[in-house]
Amino acid sequence: MNPDLVHSLNSLRVLSVDMINQAGSGHPGIALGAAPIIYSLYANHLKINPVDPNWVNRDRFVMSAGHGSSLLYATLFMAGFDISIDDLVNFRRLDSKTPGHPELGKTPGVDISTGALGQGVANAVGMAIAEKYLRTLAEDAMPKQKLIDYYTYVLASDGDLMEGVAEEAAAIAGNLVLDHLIILYDSNDVTLDGPLKLSSSEDIIKKYLAMGFEVDYVKEGNDVSEIDKAIERAKYNKKPTLIEIKTVIGRGSINEGKSLVHGKALTNDDIQALRKKYKINTGPMEITENAVKYMRYSIARRINSEYTSWQKLVKELKSNGSDGAKKIIHFLETKDIGAQINSESFRIQNDYNEELRESNSKMLNLLSERTKFFLGGSADVSSSSHTKLFKEIEMSKKYPAGRNIYFGVREHGMAAILNGLSLSGIKTFASCFLCFADYLIPAMRMTCLMNLPVTYVFTHDSVSIGADGPSHQPIEQLANIRNIPNMIDFRPCDINEVIGVWEYITHNNVPASIFLSKDEAHILAGTDGKKVAKGAYILRSEKIRLDAILVSTGIDITTTYLISEELRAKGIDTRIVSMPSMNLFKKQPLEYQEQILPKTAKIITIEAGSTMCWNYFTKYTIGINEFGVSAPKQDVLERLNFNYEAILGKIEEYISINDGTTPTVLPASEQQSETL
Repeated sequence: MNPDLVHSLNSLRVLSVDMINQAGSGHPGIALGAAPIIYSLYANHLKINPVDPNWVNRDRFVMSAGHGSSLLYATLFMAGFDISIDDLVNFRRLDSKTPGHPELGKTPGVDISTGALGQGVANAVGMAIAEKYLRTLAEDAMPKQKLIDYYTYVLASDGDLMEGVAEEAAAIAGNLVLDHLIILYDSNDVTLDGPLKLSSSEDIIKKYLAMGFEVDYVKEGNDVSEIDKAIERAKYNKKPTLIEIKTVIGRGSINEGKSLVHGKALTNDDIQALRKKYKINTGPMEITENAVKYMRYSIARRINSEYTSWQKLVKELKSNGSDGAKKIIHFLETKDIGAQINSESFRIQNDYNEELRESNSKMLNLLSERTKFFLGGSADVSSSSHTKLFKEIEMSKKYPAGRNIYFGVREHGMAAILNGLSLSGIKTFASCFLCFADYLIPAMRMTCLMNLPVTYVFTHDSVSIGADGPSHQPIEQLANIRNIPNMIDFRPCDINEVIGVWEYITHNNVPASIFLSKDEAHILAGTDGKKVAKGAYILRSEKIRLDAILVSTGIDITTTYLISEELRAKGIDTRIVSMPSMNLFKKQPLEYQEQILPKTAKIITIEAGSTMCWNYFTKYTIGINEFGVSAPKQDVLERLNFNYEAILGKIEEYISINDGTTPTVLPASEQQSETL
C-alpha cells in the first residue's frame, strides 16, 4: 500500500487506542481490527462534506457496532469535521462531543445513536428505505436530475448480525431490494465471551443470499485496496449488499485475536509496542499533520465538485423547477411535511359511535391525503389495527414510493427501521396489538433517546378483548411505555380526543404512542380535542362540592361517566377528569395541574391496566395488576374485578374512607342524571 496511506491508517489506529487509554475505558479490539474498513470508506467512498455535515444528499454511515466509537470519532476528526484533539481527549467525559457510544446531535458527522447491537443495522435499512422513497419522488418530479442519490453504509460486528432485530430488518431490505444499502461486516470470529464458534456456526453469506442480498468477501481485512474494490463493486449491485471482511480483533496488540482485547484499555507497554510496530513516533494523543492531510485531501478531491454541482442544481430547481420539485426541496430543507390536523375544523355529531381504531384510521388516511411525507405500516395486523392507507399502494420492489409498508411479523425490526426512516424528516407510524409492545421496546427506547417523530399505534388496548386470553390481554404495557423518557402517551376516549391526538402529533415532532380500544366508543359530552395537548382536563365538573375526582382514560371513561351519574343520584358529587396523556399532563405548569387535580381532593383513578404509574397521583387506584383469562368480555371483567359493579363498589369504599373529607348529599331536586 501507499506509504502515506499506511502512515495515515496506522495513525488512526493508534489515535483511537490513545483515546481509550486516556479515558480509562473503551473497546480497543474493534479500533485496531476494523480501522482499514472505516479508513477505506471515509477516504475513498463516503460522499460527505465535513463543512456541511447535514448535507441532504450525503451518504449515511451507521456505526452499528457502536462500541467502536473511538475509531469513528478519530476518523471524523481526521476527515475534517468540527471535532478537535481536545474533543478526542475528552472521550467518554461528561458533556463532551465524544460520548461512550455514538449519539445523534452530540457529534458532527454522527447520523444516528447506536450501541445496542443490531439496532444500527435495522436503522440503516430505514435510512435506505427513506433514500429510495425520496429518490423515487424526486425522479417523478424532476426526471434525470439526481437530487436524491446517496448510499447508506453500516459497519456491523458478529454480535450485530446475531441479534434478531438485524435479521428482521435484513429480510425486509432484501424483500424491498434496497440497492443503496451496503453492510460492511467486520468478521473477526470473536465475541465478548470468547470465540464466535462457542455460540454460532451460521454461514452468514448463505443466510444473506437467501434473504435477497448480493454478497462479497474480503479475505484480508487489513488491505485497504481490497476493501475499496469490494465497496466499488457493491455500488453497482441492484440489490442490498453484505461484504464480509475478515479482520483480526485487536490487530497488533499483545492479545490480538482474543476476546480479552474487546473491551479493556490496553496497557501503556502494549500501546508503546503498537507505536513501534506501526512506526508511529508521536506522543499520546498526538498525530502528524501529514496523516490528517492525506485523508482530508482524499475526501476533498472526490467531493468538492460534486457538492458544488448539487448546490447549483438545488438553486436552479428553486428558481425554475416544477411545483413538485419545489415542494420536495422545501421538505428536504425544512422537514416540514406540509400538513397538519386542526381539531377546530371538525364537527362531530353528538350521536357519533364507532371503534377508536376506526376513528384513528380516518385520521391516518386524512393525513396521508394531505402529504406525501407520511407513511408507515404494521407488523402484519393492519387489517385488525385498521392502519392501512386505503388510497395508497404497498411499498415494494416495483413501487418503492408505496406508502403502506408490509413489515411482516417483525415488530422489533419495524420499530428500529422507522427510527432510521424518520431521520429523513418523513413522519412515520407503526402499528401492532398493545400486548406485543414488548417486542418493540428496545427500539422505542432509541426512538425516545433520539427524540424522533415516530408514532406507535397500539390497538386492542385492554383485557376487554376477552376470549383471546391472557397472552393477548395487555396489563403492564401501558405503564411500561409511559415510563420511557420523552415518550408522549395518548389513550383517547372518543373521536374528539383522537382528533386532538393527531393535532398534537402533526404540530410536534416527538415520539408518540397511541393506545386504542377495539370496543365501540360513543362521543362523550365535554370531550375536547384542543385540550388533549394539556394531557388532562375536566370532562365534567362537580355540582356543589367536590367529594372525589374520578380520573380515567380511553374506553374506561364511558364506564366512569356512568358510575359518576349513579353516584350523583346517591348524593355523592364527583368531578370527572379525562387524562388522554399522562406525560403531557406532567409537563404542564403546577398551577394547571393543581387546578385539575387539587392536592386536597380525594383522587381515584380508573384504568384497565397496571396501577403502578397512577401512584404518582394518588393511592386510590382501580386497575388490573394480574394476568387476564380467556373468556367472553364481561366474564373477564367480572373475574378481574373491573366490571361496572366492582368499580362502583371500590369508588364508594374509597370515598367513604375518613381522610378529612365528608361526602355531600345533594338536595333531591338536584339529584338528576345528565345524558352522555
